Amino acid sequence: MKMFKSFPGLLFFIAAAAVMLLAGGSAEAKVRVVTSTPDFAAIAREIGGDRVDVESLSKGYQDPHFVDAKPIYITRLNRADILVYNGLDLEIGWLPILVTGARNSDIATLNSPGNVDASRFLTFVLDVPTGPVDRSMGDVHPRGNPHYMLDPRNGLLVAKGITEKLSGIDPENAAYYEENYRNFEKLLETRISEWSKELAPYKGTKVVSYHKNLDYFTRWAGFVDAGYVEPKPGIPPTPSHVAALIKKMEAEDVKLVLASNFYPQKTPRIISEKTGAVFLSIPTSVGGEEGINTYFDLFDAIVGQITSALGSGSGAAGSGSSMRNG
Repeated sequence: MKMFKSFPGLLFFIAAAAVMLLAGGSAEAKVRVVTSTPDFAAIAREIGGDRVDVESLSKGYQDPHFVDAKPIYITRLNRADILVYNGLDLEIGWLPILVTGARNSDIATLNSPGNVDASRFLTFVLDVPTGPVDRSMGDVHPRGNPHYMLDPRNGLLVAKGITEKLSGIDPENAAYYEENYRNFEKLLETRISEWSKELAPYKGTKVVSYHKNLDYFTRWAGFVDAGYVEPKPGIPPTPSHVAALIKKMEAEDVKLVLASNFYPQKTPRIISEKTGAVFLSIPTSVGGEEGINTYFDLFDAIVGQITSALGSGSGAAGSGSSMRNG
């Protein structure tokens, strides 16, 4: 190791090194984006490219309502230039305490330059209550159903909003972000058309879902929601509710039961066996299964699994088959 003969010499070396680090860092500085869920992270990477560093606080195989508020998340938020989150109270149980602990004025409130409530980019919200909301109604969100990213058309709206935010924070790269957005928009519009064509033969299919998190998807796909495994959102199914649901499914010839793969699987599988409907445990977020690394991958997986199950014909449905994916 080289030794310095004088203290001033050491100080000069430290100062010179600091200048070099700062100069190098500024030349390669990236916008630090933290997101609440992997879907937003995947879209931010598409738009930001090599100009951004992106981290998601939650994983795609987790229920986004319930995420452990780990201390390391506070550190990530403290360093963030932009925080993109779902809103509509999806993260109400864990994100606000982390943002408060981060003490980062850039993301602290809705009026902060880096605070991005992605729900503000939407053109409509499902299941907005028309009257008072209380706990007897289950896990009902006062501002409406927060699972809007399962309609891929909302992915376009969110991508546009993220583009505008990145351009505002980093105007020198605004043209780069806009070009990436146009490429993303073109590709996603093409894929939406393709997915819609794949689903078209099954429009009107009656489906039972575990939770109301699939409402945006079923609405976009043209399916008919015939019931839910949960008697109320967030409330575990009771034997009496399951019995009534089975009776309803048999009467209406419901052929498909869906559940996000982080929800309990036992009850929907039993319902499938009792009714002859196909049960699919599906990923509902980027990272929800191995190989789902982009927003496009997510819908490839969901649409592929559903059309494969429905396309197998009455034999698969009639056998009471159950398909576990991921």
